[in-house]
Amino acid sequence: MIAAWPGIANVAMIVATYIARKLEVKELAEVNAPYFFDPIGVMVRNNIVEEPQFPQSRFFYWKNPGGNDLILFIGEAQPNTNGYDLANCIVDAAEHFKVRRIYTCAAAITRIHHTEDPKVWGVGTSVDVVKELAPHSMIGGGNLQIAGMNGILLGVAKERNMEGACLLGEVPNYATRLHNPIASLAVMLALSKILNIKIDHAELMLAAVAVREQMKQIAAEAMGEYIDYFTEPIWESDEDDQDSDE
Repeated sequence: MIAAWPGIANVAMIVATYIARKLEVKELAEVNAPYFFDPIGVMVRNNIVEEPQFPQSRFFYWKNPGGNDLILFIGEAQPNTNGYDLANCIVDAAEHFKVRRIYTCAAAITRIHHTEDPKVWGVGTSVDVVKELAPHSMIGGGNLQIAGMNGILLGVAKERNMEGACLLGEVPNYATRLHNPIASLAVMLALSKILNIKIDHAELMLAAVAVREQMKQIAAEAMGEYIDYFTEPIWESDEDDQDSDE
């Protein structure tokens, strides 16, 4: 099973939704949202109040003709207070369908530069899982915190003796608010090798190239602002000197 929610740089959601499209997954089930989410308001259209809306949390499946089948869980939002309960609900479903391992994805915020190819960090719920990840060119995550549901689900899986792993794609610390298909591409390629599933990555690669150019422009603008703030044009300095001489 692969499970994903929105998070930093949207790494997990990009991976999950891309895989869902490319594998043409089929709907399996939907979580009853009111058990886990509280509405924060209602929409009004043409002065008419609409019914409360809840984020969707759905299961999909893909039958693999040459190996293990795949269940995909995609949540549109993370619950504010009932995350632990939702994680147990997902593990219930995983046990029902005899899932062997749950994977989540996330961003690893590092000092990487946007021109560098991001590495993928791998963490697992046991030493054996981590050893399995190592041959796939993943580096150990060491001591870190995986925030939100992408982390909580693995904690609950371990609590209930189910294997779990999280793949974290490196994201520059100055670009955490941008959607990052560069990191998502690295994570997806690692996942496809681990699961032995072929996924056409050409479209995601094009998105990664476009975002890299966007990051380059943002970095250039930031550098320009830095130079303007901490430097003074030489002609202004000369004028000040002449004024003081007079």
